[in-house]
This record gives sequence, C-alpha cells and structure tokens, in this order.
Amino acid sequence: MLKKGSKLYSILTGTCPKCNEGKMYRSKNAYNPTETLKMHENCSTCGLKYQIEPSFFYGAMYVSYGVGIAFAVAAFVITYLFIGADLDTSFFVIIGTLVVFMPIIMRISRNIWINFFVHYSPTVIKKNEA
Repeated sequence: MLKKGSKLYSILTGTCPKCNEGKMYRSKNAYNPTETLKMHENCSTCGLKYQIEPSFFYGAMYVSYGVGIAFAVAAFVITYLFIGADLDTSFFVIIGTLVVFMPIIMRISRNIWINFFVHYSPTVIKKNEA
C-alpha cells in the first residue's frame, strides 16, 4: 500500500511527487516553528519546481480544512465513543488535537495539494544522470 510511486507514499513521506525521492521540506522536523513550511525551490533529484506558480499553495488551505475536520472527528470518536468522556471534555480534546497536530496538518495539506497537479513518473531523468 505505501510503496514508492504511489501518491500516498509522496503525501505521507513529504517526497517529490514526480520522482518520490527528493525531500520537499528543508527541515525534517515539522515542529520547528521557523522551518515548518519552508520548502526547497526544486527537487534535488529530478529538478521539479515545487511552487508551480505564484501563491500556488494557497489552495492547500482548502485541503487543510478537510484534513483538520478528519483529525477533529477522529479525536471526537476516540474520546467520546471509545473512552466515554463527556462532550465538554471531548471539545477540549478536539481543540488540543488541532493545536498539537497543526504543523503536520499544514504539511500534509501541501503534500496533497501538489499531488493533485503533479504525477509520478518512473522514467523521469534524474539530475545526477543527465
């Protein structure tokens, strides 16, 4: 399921959607506040330009909303249905979950957004091979 060449692989690992090898983000740590969304301009392996056009990643805000809802629903299901907490406690757990996972949600949203427009190409010419 999570094999190289799949969109899911690129989304979850933060690798280039075209070659699935180059890392998109400068820092591996999403929780470094100054580096959370800093990306390389181009893929170090295939040379793909990540910001396809100016303000390209504004569209990731819409994806972020959906991903945030998924995290909130998961937090609610776990606390309210599985653990049996009351609604007030579940509400605070949802808020805490969204705050704690905010950097991850932002990165995953960007990864999903770029994967809508760039597709994996196993025959892409690597920069080192050219």
